[in-house]
Amino acid sequence: MEKTWRWFGKKDKISLSMLRQIGVEGIVTALHEVSNGEVWTLESINELKNYIESFGLRWSVVESLPVSESIKYGGNDRDDLIDKYIISLENLGKAGITTVCYNFMPVLDWARTDLFHKWEDGSSSLYFDKVKFAYFELYILERNGAEKDYNSEILEKVEELKKTITEEDRKDLIDSVIVKTQGFVNGNIKEGDLDPVGIFKKLLALYDGIDRDALRQNMKYFLEKIMPVCEKWNIQMCVHPDDPPFQLLGLPRIVTCEEDIDWFLTAVDNPHNGLTFCAGSLSAGLQNDVPKLAKKYASRTKFVHLRSTNVFDNGNFIEAEHLGGRGHLIDVIKVFEKESPSLPMRIDHGRLLSDDVDKGYNPGYSFFGRMLALGQIEGVIAAVQSELEGK
Repeated sequence: MEKTWRWFGKKDKISLSMLRQIGVEGIVTALHEVSNGEVWTLESINELKNYIESFGLRWSVVESLPVSESIKYGGNDRDDLIDKYIISLENLGKAGITTVCYNFMPVLDWARTDLFHKWEDGSSSLYFDKVKFAYFELYILERNGAEKDYNSEILEKVEELKKTITEEDRKDLIDSVIVKTQGFVNGNIKEGDLDPVGIFKKLLALYDGIDRDALRQNMKYFLEKIMPVCEKWNIQMCVHPDDPPFQLLGLPRIVTCEEDIDWFLTAVDNPHNGLTFCAGSLSAGLQNDVPKLAKKYASRTKFVHLRSTNVFDNGNFIEAEHLGGRGHLIDVIKVFEKESPSLPMRIDHGRLLSDDVDKGYNPGYSFFGRMLALGQIEGVIAAVQSELEGK
C-alpha cells in the first residue's frame, strides 16, 4: 500500500520535509482555509498540489471535502451546496486528484471525552468515557430525552460524577467533545468561539425530525447527484465510517456496521461510490469483525486508515497500539495487500509521546507517535508482501 500521512496544510507544525525523511510517499490533506460549502478553485488546488510536489511528495487523497450540514439534513439550500460541491470535485479531477474521503456524520465529525488519557509508560492517547459523555449530554447540553439513551447503571454513575466534577473539568469536557476535536477538520465550531455549547445546540436542532431513514435518503440523494462528475473525472468517493460507530446525541448514524455499508453501496451501486476502510472506527463497535469486513469490502475500498481500539466491558474505548486491539491490523493488511496492494493508507491517531508534548499538534495527530506506528506498520507490510511472494 502507498504510505500516506494526514497533513493539515502549510500551518501544520509537521513539515513536508520531515514527512519525506520518514518515508512518507503521499499526502492526505484539504484546503482547510476554505469555509464549508464554498467552492475549491482550480487555482487553489493546483497551488497546494505544486507545493506538495516541490518536496518530492504527491497529493494522494483529499480528506476531506466537507459535506455541509444542510446537505445531510436536507435543507432548502442543499441543491445549491451540492452544485458547489460538484464544481469542487470537477476542479480536483482537472488537477488529477481523484480520491476523496468524506463523512456523512451529523454535527460531530468524531467524538472523544479525553484527549490526553495517560498510559502506564507516560504517553497518552484519545479515550471515550461513556459516563463522561452521558454527563455532557445531561448536564452540559441538557438534551431533552438524553436519559433514555443510557441504562440505570450509567445514570447512577453520572449522578456520582456530578457531585465531584469541577468547573475546569466541565470546560475540558466541552473542549474535548465539541471544540478541539472539530475545529481543525473544517468543523462547525472552532477554538475562540464564545459560546460553543450554544452553537452546538443550534446545530443539533437542525436535525429535529431527521431519523435514520431520512438521513439515509439524504445520503443517497447526494451520491446520485455527484456520481456523473465522479464518472467523468474518475473520482473515487470513499465515505468514512461513523466514529464511534454507534448512536450519539439522539442523532442517527448510518455508517456503523456491515448492514449500513451494504445499504449505501447498494443504494448507489456505482464503482465510484466506495468506502474509506477505517479499522479504528469500525473496531470501536463490538458488532464489527474488522478483518471480515475488510475481506468483504476490499473491492469497494478506496482508502485505508490503519489504527485500532480496545473496547471495555463498560462501553468505554481507547486507542490501542497499532499491533494490538480489535482492529487486528495484521490481518487487515494481509487482506488489502492481497486484494488491492496499490491502495493509499495512512496511520491514524498515534499516541502522544514525550517529545510530542507541548508541540501544539492536533489531537490524535502527533509526530513521533504516528512515526512509531508507521514504522510498525511498514514492517508488517514488508512481512506480508514477502509471505505473498512466497519468500
